[in-house]
Amino acid sequence: MSVSEAYTILYSAALVLLALLLVVMLLRSTRGPGAADRLLSINMIGTLVNAAILILSALLRESWLVDVALIYTMISFVSVLILARVFIPAKPGRKPFRQSGAKKEDDANG
Repeated sequence: MSVSEAYTILYSAALVLLALLLVVMLLRSTRGPGAADRLLSINMIGTLVNAAILILSALLRESWLVDVALIYTMISFVSVLILARVFIPAKPGRKPFRQSGAKKEDDANG
């Protein structure tokens, strides 16, 4: 067995392990008890996909996949920030998604 064959086996095993972890995180993101748990699993999915792209880059000896991984990392980071802003309230006691128009109607009625 040559060194390149050993690396191919190692990279393939790592990709299989990452695929199994992706399935686990996908289940966690659908069944998570809270918004924070779901958000963390979505962030982990982005990290695992990024690792898989980088392993494929080394396996296929394609350097342009590293650029794809960097772009994917930036998109994943921004999407997690947006989801955190939408689903996790800034103040724990505050109701999320309260619209300013609803407040004015409540004041006018009551």
